[in-house]
Amino acid sequence: MAACQEVVYMADDPGFDVRKLVPAPTNTEEDAGPYITMGMCYAHDVETGEHDVTIHRLCLQGPDTISMFFTPGARHLGAFREKAEALGKPLPISISIGVDPAIEIGACFEPPTTPIGYDELSVAGAIRKEPVKLARCKTIDEYCIANAEYVIEGELLPSTYVEEDQNSGTGKAMPEFPGYTGVAPKQVPVIKVKCVTTRTNPIMQTVIGPSEEHVSMAGIPTEASILSMVDRAMPGRVQNVYAATPGGGKFMAVIQFKKTVPSDEGRQRQAALLAFSAFPELKHVFLVDEDVDPFDMNDVIWAMNTRFQGDVDCITIPGVRCHPLDPSNDPACDPSIRDHGIACKTIFDCTVPYDQKHRFQRSKFKDVDPSHWVPGFID
Repeated sequence: MAACQEVVYMADDPGFDVRKLVPAPTNTEEDAGPYITMGMCYAHDVETGEHDVTIHRLCLQGPDTISMFFTPGARHLGAFREKAEALGKPLPISISIGVDPAIEIGACFEPPTTPIGYDELSVAGAIRKEPVKLARCKTIDEYCIANAEYVIEGELLPSTYVEEDQNSGTGKAMPEFPGYTGVAPKQVPVIKVKCVTTRTNPIMQTVIGPSEEHVSMAGIPTEASILSMVDRAMPGRVQNVYAATPGGGKFMAVIQFKKTVPSDEGRQRQAALLAFSAFPELKHVFLVDEDVDPFDMNDVIWAMNTRFQGDVDCITIPGVRCHPLDPSNDPACDPSIRDHGIACKTIFDCTVPYDQKHRFQRSKFKDVDPSHWVPGFID
């Protein structure tokens, strides 16, 4: 018996209520209800049998119903659901809560780094250097993560939708990673819960949208995706990538680029374009030289102030699909935007022109003799 199935609650048990069994929090007065924010959603393609795992916004709507938000066109499980719906079939799905960090990081990888049909649990297995153990679900034809604290088993119903805020009427969903409370859509798909299994004395795990924990979990796969894509195109040029905290791990990346020959001039901007391809939700890319610490935003902004000229080093790409949770990506903010979720992607090239490097040497301070340190000032 898997650890996640030590205790079993069936949906047809008297008094069954997923809202009482799974202590999901309601974080603000505006929330549409209690939300599961760290559920590893696992499902398969009803035709090919390919599996995938992703994290979605899950609102507990009733005793045996959960709404599931999909970013349009951006998640593999969304493609699985749409295919099942076109066939008029429910999509079996398990939601595993309370797993190890490798699984959570792996679940955040997205296309094109992990194409459809690539099970991101493989990433988790590589990080852990040990395969992720799965367990067969009790009530549906699906697997769940064996070491989870909680597992919810259910089916995504075809052509069945609810208003996400049907129980609150606030028009809001929950706090999201950009720092704003998301708008509740009028239609979100519905999971019909069949069963809840848990460990004995399970521990609930959750994450707040605009938090360092969420940013890191989303940002690490963003960085890996950009590094992988750019290094294939131009090996050895990109030294580091940082999906900076102010961008929520998704909207902003700092790319440290090394120019070694005159023909590298201009390739840094090509790297930024590849980054946008590698991670379509990316909005801003800052390019810096190898002598700038990409993980120190003070150093990045210093480079912007001393190596960047807005009229020649700012490259804008308007009218590109980005992320719907950025409220500025909307026609109300810019009449040129045709639809909510479209944005102007921007490259800030803060690198020094190759033939001008001799003019941009950072000050080289002398080493300090430790014998001259004043006690109490330097440890």
